[in-house]
Amino acid sequence: MTNLSLKSSGFPAVRGRITENAALGDVGWFRCGGRADVLFKPADEDDLAVFLAGCPADIPVTVIGVMSNAIIRDGGVRGVVIRLGREFAGIEKLPDGTIRAGAAALDGNVAAFAAREGVANIEFLSGIPGTIGGALRMNAGAYGAEIKDVLIAAVAIDRTGNVHHMSPDDMGMTYRHTSVPEDYIFTGCTLRGTPGVADDIKAQIAEIKARRNDTQPIRERTGGSTFANPKPEELAAAGLPEGTKAWQLVDRVGGRGLKIGGAQMSEKHANFMINTGDACAADLENLGEEIRRRVKEETGFELRWEIKRIGDF
Repeated sequence: MTNLSLKSSGFPAVRGRITENAALGDVGWFRCGGRADVLFKPADEDDLAVFLAGCPADIPVTVIGVMSNAIIRDGGVRGVVIRLGREFAGIEKLPDGTIRAGAAALDGNVAAFAAREGVANIEFLSGIPGTIGGALRMNAGAYGAEIKDVLIAAVAIDRTGNVHHMSPDDMGMTYRHTSVPEDYIFTGCTLRGTPGVADDIKAQIAEIKARRNDTQPIRERTGGSTFANPKPEELAAAGLPEGTKAWQLVDRVGGRGLKIGGAQMSEKHANFMINTGDACAADLENLGEEIRRRVKEETGFELRWEIKRIGDF
């Protein structure tokens, strides 16, 4: 049941689409979860800025992408959920050879576009599920590279409708983290690659895709990595071997293949969570918390969720 009424909420007039009591679970890669009180899909950046500036300050605002690395809790999301659509998914090569990508552009599509244009060093994006907006928010990375390594500048709109142009330094980008305020909504960015041969770049992307297929359960209802890899200083503090990965800690405590309800840690890759068919969001989160409990109990180390959990239980 929605807690907001479109007639009485005081939302500004917009050109995009506003929907009450909108289903979110079917959108996410896990295919489960609750509803949004209100879902807003802006027509463009100006429409988004107008909405944010005019949306009453006491109404919470949450932004989502394709939810490749997120769980929408079963109780749904209060307030307004904003989802950027194809209007924010454009990709183009600029005259100086850089790539401009909208926040709703899929990471893999950006990598493929860059390859066709002969722009190298962006192919790692083909190994990251999700959108550019999500990659910017968490400084996503794969195969030894992170988006901060190729980022020139990002654009975001804050809760009051103001537009911000930020460099990687402005964003405080570290491993799987940025210091950008939570209320900023990314709308796009500019990426720097290097000149390359299109066929060579495409071959590297094909290799990345093959490696993912061999090592990750990409054909299942899954997300990205469930837990972030420990930082070197965290391993040292916990007395764990240098280079220990999150999947190794999951394995160590018997997490590979572990099931709770319809949720299961993958047999193929222990740091990936799967909806086996009938999982609710609580199953997924409870499974992750059980893994965290076991690792903490056995090693003293506290695994950090890389998957974002959104909404009410």
